[in-house]
Amino acid sequence: SGVAWDESHHCRLLAGLVPDQFQMCQRNLEVMPSIVQAAHHTKSICQKSFADMRWNCSSIHRAPSFGPDLLKGTRESAFVYALAAAAVAHTIARACTSGELPLCSCGSVPAEVPGPDFRWGGCGDNLGYGLQLGAAFADSPLKSSKMGTPALRAMNLHNNAAGRQVLSDSLDTKCKCHGVSGSCSVKTCWKGLQNLEEIASDLKSKYLAAIKVTHRLVGPRRQLVPKEMDIRPVKETDLVYLMNSPDYCTPNLHLGSLGTQDRQCNKTSVGSGSCDLMCCGRGYNTYTEEVVERCHCKYHWCCYVVCKRCRRKVERYVCK
Repeated sequence: SGVAWDESHHCRLLAGLVPDQFQMCQRNLEVMPSIVQAAHHTKSICQKSFADMRWNCSSIHRAPSFGPDLLKGTRESAFVYALAAAAVAHTIARACTSGELPLCSCGSVPAEVPGPDFRWGGCGDNLGYGLQLGAAFADSPLKSSKMGTPALRAMNLHNNAAGRQVLSDSLDTKCKCHGVSGSCSVKTCWKGLQNLEEIASDLKSKYLAAIKVTHRLVGPRRQLVPKEMDIRPVKETDLVYLMNSPDYCTPNLHLGSLGTQDRQCNKTSVGSGSCDLMCCGRGYNTYTEEVVERCHCKYHWCCYVVCKRCRRKVERYVCK
C-alpha cells in the first residue's frame, strides 16, 4: 500500500494476479491504490461482521492463498467473494467522486426529474465506472479453466454479481440544505452509495439465507439451480453455495476449521456469540482482567474536557 503506482513494473509486487488482472494493472495504474484499499476493507469488514460467529473470517488474512473454508464452495466463500466484488466497485466509484482518478469524475446526473423542493447537484458516486472496472478485475480470474470446477466458477461469478447488485441497490438520494439560517428552502441532491459496512450487513443477511445449489443442464446450458426442488428459483441478489460448511467447533485443517477453543464469548448473550453456541457445549473458563478507562469527565469553559483515569476489573469468558 506504500507503493507510488507510477510505473508498470509495480504490478509485479502484487501476489496472485492472473494474466488479465496483470494487464489491467499495467493499463490502469491509477486505479490500483483503490483496488489495494478495497482488499484491506474486505479483510477488516469481514472480520468485524463475523466477530461473534464461530467462523470469524480470520482465514481471509491468507489471501490470495485461501484455505479450504474459502475454496470449496461454502457459504463463507460466497460472502467473501460477494463482499470483495462490492468493495472493489465501491472504492473505485468513491475514488472517482473524490477526484483521485484522472479518467473519471462525478457520477452522471440522474435521469429522474427532481422534485419541487430540490435540484440535482453536488458530486454523486460514479457507480457506472466502479462497476465496469470492478467487474473486469474481480471476475477475470474466474473465467480461467484453471480456477476450480465449472460449478465453482459459476458459483463465484454469481456471488460476485450479487455483491455488485446489492451495492447498486444501495445507491440512494443524498441531500444538502441551503437557505437562511439553515431553513432548507433549497436542497441540492445527488446519488450516493451506502458505506461498505452497511453493504456488508446486507450481505451477511443474505449469507444467513444463502441457497444451496447444483450446477446442471437446464435446456441448452448449465445453470445454478436450488438443490432442494421446493426452493424458489435463485434471484440475482441471492448468495449461493455448493457444499455445507463444517460446524467450525473443532480444528480441522482439511476443512479449514480453526475451532473455537480460547475464543472469547458472551455469557449473557443468547445469540451467535453466546458462550453456549460459541463454545459448542464444551463450557468456558472465566478470568478477571483490569482495564483502564477515562472517567469523571468534566467540561471546562471554553472548550476542553478533563477526565480522570479509573481502573476497574471485568470478567472475561473464553471457550474451553
